[in-house]
Amino acid sequence: MTTVREPTTPYEALGGADTFRRIVDRFYDLMDSEPRFAELRAMHAADLAPMREALASFLGGWAGGPRDWFEANPGRCMFSVHGEFPIDATTAGQWADAMKQAISEADMPSADLAAQLSQRLTAMARAMGAN
Repeated sequence: MTTVREPTTPYEALGGADTFRRIVDRFYDLMDSEPRFAELRAMHAADLAPMREALASFLGGWAGGPRDWFEANPGRCMFSVHGEFPIDATTAGQWADAMKQAISEADMPSADLAAQLSQRLTAMARAMGAN
């Protein structure tokens, strides 16, 4: 008899690396193509590939998955990584809106956890814009 193990972290419950990759890819696709995210896009390098890798790794580890980003960046957090950027309420709102849309389109197994993820990331983004 095979025992099915219940997910123990939000990372697992949301679908793991594949889900976080879908979220991040959609987020950067939106940022790259939607005029409403133009100010946010202007803050980033032309090549978004490194950012896609970093954000997927950060979010996965933050949600209880592999801690690769945190091990590669000891003592760092998203606030310290973004400290040199002129993040204001507008760009923080654009980030939150793009991430919220990306999460809503990611087809995750738990709508409740997806909503919680969106709420927490929105709060984080808006806090960066308040500084």
